[in-house]
Amino acid sequence: MRIDVLTLFPGMFEGPLATGALGRARERGLVRVETLDIRNFAQNRHRTVDDKPAGGGAGMVMEPGPVLRAVEHVLARAGGARVCLMSPQGLLFRQTMARELAREEHLVLICGHYEGIDERVAEILEPLEIAIGDYVLSGGELAALVVMDAVVRLVPGVLRAGAAAEESFEDGLLEYPQYTHPREWAGRGIPEVLLSGHHGEVERWRRRQRLMRTLGRRPDLLAARSFDASDRAVLRELRDDLLRLSLD
Repeated sequence: MRIDVLTLFPGMFEGPLATGALGRARERGLVRVETLDIRNFAQNRHRTVDDKPAGGGAGMVMEPGPVLRAVEHVLARAGGARVCLMSPQGLLFRQTMARELAREEHLVLICGHYEGIDERVAEILEPLEIAIGDYVLSGGELAALVVMDAVVRLVPGVLRAGAAAEESFEDGLLEYPQYTHPREWAGRGIPEVLLSGHHGEVERWRRRQRLMRTLGRRPDLLAARSFDASDRAVLRELRDDLLRLSLD
């Protein structure tokens, strides 16, 4: 996979791109990431890329010319790509979108700044606009890093086989609780079933925990998936337990 990031602040990516899953993927040659300074495509001696908003208002808006020239440069050099624009007005980034983007061979991530990018960029490029949450950041750089980390870890070979299979959101459920040594800590122990050596019991416990956590913390996720008879029985039992607790 190749990822080109168009930004006014390429220095923000140096540390994150050298560590963690992103760093390992780059070292192994599984992913190639390049940052491109949009200011390099300004056509004035001061390399300015922004101007006052049309119609008045606070802040500055990034001009369309430098951004479009930067995208054209990347596409001319590397061919077709899935172009994405980091925007608080975009589609909410979810694990399903991460899986979709992980299947792409080439991504271009555009990071806006100030009050945003001239709307004509979106009209011309028709990019996939992505929001990582219902809040506003000072620029798209942190959002691009979130997207890259979530996507790159799904590229084959980055994680060990099956490592992501039961993580939160992979199948619409939250992940089960995790424990490690020591066996006792601050008066709290590891659930005995995890130390029993009975793999079937461990799997049943983990499944129940995933259902229980999702029901308690993100019940909206349950409405979007189907369950087998065993899961439905567990959910009925959990709902009955919650009802009894509320009545008590």
